[in-house]
Amino acid sequence: MSDDKLVLNFLVFSDKVESGVLQSDLLQESADLGFQQVEVRREYFKDLENEIHVIQSEAQRLGLTLFYSVPDDIYVNGALNPKLMAYLKEAKQMGVKHIKWNIGDFDGELHEQELKALVDEGIEISIENDQTQTSGTIKAIDAYMKAVTNAGIAIGYVYDLGNWRFVGENEVRAAETLRNYVHYIHVKDVRYEGHQPQAVGLDHGEIDWRNVLKQLPQNVPVAIEYPTTENAEIVEAKELLEGEL
Repeated sequence: MSDDKLVLNFLVFSDKVESGVLQSDLLQESADLGFQQVEVRREYFKDLENEIHVIQSEAQRLGLTLFYSVPDDIYVNGALNPKLMAYLKEAKQMGVKHIKWNIGDFDGELHEQELKALVDEGIEISIENDQTQTSGTIKAIDAYMKAVTNAGIAIGYVYDLGNWRFVGENEVRAAETLRNYVHYIHVKDVRYEGHQPQAVGLDHGEIDWRNVLKQLPQNVPVAIEYPTTENAEIVEAKELLEGEL
């Protein structure tokens, strides 16, 4: 896999963020590790209004492409979330290419005009299979992606490899069912502690991630997305992905 396909999701820096490091300070570190694309996380901002401007200028200086992970839902009580346009404004201020949300409690009503207005803002929008039964199952993702596709609304799908284990579903079956919708992939492995799934590094769990990735589109970005405690773990995952794809 070429470096221009790999993305570093800042979940890998969770320990550093918890200790007070700003996401803007992690851009140089990401570039030094050999990444050309990074995914910042909205929940990691400490002073969003000021930090997004620093991120924009620093990413531009380093030549980094930005993705934006926002842990919020498109639908709240069946209606379109009123915060979505504000998130897109933040994305524009940072110079973000791609924003990711969760579906939320979609009841079959797309709210097409409002949804198209969001897409027309020019930021690539995707939804992800999260770790909830509401919007993280194969059925939920398939139903929503069929609906937006049939409506001609350009919303993509982020296939999160490890999250299927958190909702009790099979990642291979998910890949077979949803592969045609995939615009972006998040990778993590999963191991079990007391029957509870835990996100871990590639080859440190029980998912046959190589086999799954072979079933998914080969021309989409792939992000490393799980907590790490040292940069050596990030380098290990980067080298594994480069060697396999």
